[in-house]
Parts: sequence; C-alpha cells; structure tokens
Amino acid sequence: MTFQHEAFDTQSLVPGFHEPVLPTGEPDAATIAASEARTRHWSGNDPQQRIKYGSDVHKQMMCRMFEETFNPYRPSVLKWPTLDEAALHRITSLPIWDIAVQTEGKARLRMAAYARTLLDPQMRNALAQNAWEENRHKEVLSKMVQHYNIPLVPEPPYEYPKDPEWAYLVTGYSECIDSFFAFGLFKVAHDSGLFPPELIDTFEPVMQEECRHILLFANWVAWHRANLGFIKRIAFEWKVFRVWCFLGLERMDLAKSLDAEGKEHAQDNNFTVNGAQSVTEKDLSVVELMEWCLRENDRRFAGYDQRLLRPTTMPFMVKCALPVLKFFERRKKAKK
Repeated sequence: MTFQHEAFDTQSLVPGFHEPVLPTGEPDAATIAASEARTRHWSGNDPQQRIKYGSDVHKQMMCRMFEETFNPYRPSVLKWPTLDEAALHRITSLPIWDIAVQTEGKARLRMAAYARTLLDPQMRNALAQNAWEENRHKEVLSKMVQHYNIPLVPEPPYEYPKDPEWAYLVTGYSECIDSFFAFGLFKVAHDSGLFPPELIDTFEPVMQEECRHILLFANWVAWHRANLGFIKRIAFEWKVFRVWCFLGLERMDLAKSLDAEGKEHAQDNNFTVNGAQSVTEKDLSVVELMEWCLRENDRRFAGYDQRLLRPTTMPFMVKCALPVLKFFERRKKAKK
C-alpha cells in the first residue's frame, strides 16, 4: 500500500481514533502559557504508589500522561518571524530539511500502522494520537519551508510497512537517539543569538512534543515486553537488537538525494551530532555539546512523574563516553 505525501488521515488508518479538537482563532498569551505548562508537567494519582511496569496501572498512567499533556497548537496560526539576510541564509543552508520532512512523513505512517494492529483500545488511541502529532510536525515543517522558500526535493510516496512492529521500533528508537542530541543543539541555538528568539519559540512546542513521544515509547517498550510470553519475549528482544544494529549502520552512512535543481547532494544523517557549528559561532567541543545534551535531556523530562520510565540508552552511552572524550580533549589541548 502506497500513500502520496499529502494523503494521510489517522482516523481512516486507525479505526476508532478521533482526532483532537483544536481551538479556532489565534490563542492569547495566557492560553499559550497554560498549554506550555500543562504539556511540561504531569503527575499521576497517588504519587506514593509503586508501579509495576507492564501492569494495567502502568498502561493507564502512560496513556493518561500522553492524553493530558497534549498541546493544542495549530500549525496554521504559528507565527514565522521576518529574518534578516544572515539568519535566513543560516536557516536555508542547514542540510536537514529534506530528511526532516520525510522522516516525519514516514514516522506518522509507521506509528499509525502499528496502532492499527493493537487490540487494547487505550494503547491504540495513544499511539494513533502519536501518529497524528507526527503529522502535525510535518505540517509545521512544511509551512516553515514554504514561508522561507527553502527548496526541497520532491517527496517520495510513503510505503505502508510490511512489518508494523519493526517499523514502529525503528521509528521509536530513532526518535530516542535524535531527540537526545536535538535537545542539546536546540539549547545551543537558543543561546547563540544567531536565530531570532521568535523562531526558537515557534519550534519549542515541537521539541517538547518529541520529549513526550519518546517518554511514551520508552514506557510502551517496558509494558509490551512485560506482557510477552517467554518465546515471544525472545523474538522481541532479537528484533530490538536488530533494530539497534540497523540504526547504527544507518547513521554511519550519508543519505544521497537530489536537490531542487536535480543535482545530487549529500544529506547528513548525523547532523544532530556534528552540526553544532551550524547553529553557533562559538567553538563548541564535542564534550561541551554532549554535556549540553545531558542537561537538556534531564530538564525536558524533569516535569513528568518520576515513576514513568525515561529513555536511557543514549544518556548512558554518552555518560560512559565522556571520560574518554575528556581525556583526548585534554591531550589535544596539551599538544598545542
């Protein structure tokens, strides 16, 4: 089954799902502030209650979190500030927009496809809403590139996944990796002053929404894993291992594509790791960037109930790597 880029409807793909009702008109400052606070802070009932991961209480908790922290912004009313020539060049020259738009296009379909397979109505609705929000991210990006006349390659048709669970795992773990680095880069861009604060503020809801997405995914993995029988659990763990191998190989490659003039060029899949110099004039070391990523990751998750599981792989790997990175950085400085 093939979908053109504009032909996506979560309600038709996931029976029983109803799209969130968004407010009409432009929200005032108080409404925006209330939505921002609600999407960043959430606590379940009875904070002293211990949660057994994989239980019905755990499922209820993660689904309630996702539903109650929903931010009802509309892409059509987001304000895109006027950029001076230098800022516009910095935005349009970032080598990420084709991949960003297409990644959201694939993510929305993969999440909807997996949600469609679920028998549990509450979990199915949460994942369907996740797919709907990914589509909204794509709308935000599409409106931004249109507003600033950023050339994109033609979007390819999106293929319905043959193995929805595999596709969902690839998307979920990929978002866990990319969001961890994106949190740090977003903070660096915010502090650099190279981009108008209004533009940073416009993207802030999208960044926090990604935090909610990977929080839901981390808890879904734990819930799903705990409810599998022995044989299915082994098969699932093998699939997760293969997903990580796939993502590791994918991030070592450069994605080739055609630009708006039909010329081949490279899109950097590793931009979130090595693209800091594109968003700041400061000579930022790898160690400094990794430390920013860790701090921002902790800050983004700080407002959610501590009993909900957080994605841990990237923070753990970076914490393990930091002593080694610092050692080589000291050696490099000593040789100068």
